[in-house]
Order: sequence, then structure tokens, then C-alpha cells
Amino acid sequence: MAHRNAPQWLKTGLELGPVIGFFIAYLYLKDEVFTFGGTDYDGFIIVTAGFIPVILASMGLLWWLTGHISRMQIVTAVLVVVFGGLTVWLNDDRFIKMKPTMVYLLLGGVLAIGLLRGQSYLRVVMGELLPMEHEGWMILTKRMTAFFFLLAASNEIVWRTQTTEFWVYFETFVLTGALFFFFIAQAGVIQKYSTAEEE
Repeated sequence: MAHRNAPQWLKTGLELGPVIGFFIAYLYLKDEVFTFGGTDYDGFIIVTAGFIPVILASMGLLWWLTGHISRMQIVTAVLVVVFGGLTVWLNDDRFIKMKPTMVYLLLGGVLAIGLLRGQSYLRVVMGELLPMEHEGWMILTKRMTAFFFLLAASNEIVWRTQTTEFWVYFETFVLTGALFFFFIAQAGVIQKYSTAEEE
């Protein structure tokens, strides 16, 4: 399917909407207990069960509107289905809490493999958005790799030592915001090695 243009606000909404929806639903249902088939499920498990079809529907709509889904979005959806499914099936919230760790470890690992080969896989994904010299991409990729591993470690520490409610706030706002501020902090490198004017 050919790529189609869609408003950026709509794409951003479809990407962030399920996460925000998860957070809001959790706030409403966190103290509730639901019984199905003689088994009690707390609000977090129920919200996780609802999150799986919502993120798949959001991704399907994004694909229908733009004709394109990134590999990372596909991987994230697969991990949500696997870890979210295990969370609901086993009635154990630890699995969905591991999902961000797996995502960041996978991202960091892929970038690290590229660095070992003297390549920036980040450039393959973002090259059109940020035209830069090879050296700039290598610097940005090294920083991004370390940052992903830091996020993975942070998620592990938080979900293993804090309450579920604290983790939900952390996953919704801190992890998402950290990525945003990371790229803002890289403005110096991006500007220094930019080739936008040359192109």
C-alpha cells in the first residue's frame, strides 16, 4: 500500500491515545475487583485486557490512514499482545510491567549491533527527518543506545520496587517524557552535523 499523508496531530493522537486511555481507565478502575469464572481480577488486569484490542485498533487505523506502520510499532504491538496476554491469562501484572523493559532492551540491542558494525541503524529509520553527517549519526546513536538501556534499567527498578499506581504514572509520563526531552537535549549535535542546508 502506498504511503498517504495524514495530519501529524492525528498520527500522534493514534500513537499516544491508547497509552493515555490506559492511564485514564486505570484511574477509574484501579480499586475495583471483577469476578469472571470464579476468578477475581483487579482493575489493572481488566484495563490491560482492554488495552490490547485498543492499541491493535489504533495501529490498524494508522495503517489504513497512512498506508505505513514502522517496524518499531509492529514490535511494540506484538510485545503488548504477548505480555498483556500473559498478564490477563495468568492474572499476574508483572508481565505487562516488563513490556517497556523488553522494548527498550530490544531497541538498545539493535542499535548496539549496528554500532559494532560501524553503522547507525538510527539513521536508517530517521535519516529523512534529520539529514546529518555520518559522524553525527554515530554520536547520536551511541547516546541513544545508552539511553535505551538506562530506560530499561529504570523500568525494572521502578516496577520491582514501587506500587502499581506509581509504575503507571512512571510509564505514562516519565518514560514518554524522557524520550521527548532526550531529543531536545541532542539539538547541539543535530545542529552541528546537520547537512540540511547542503541538501
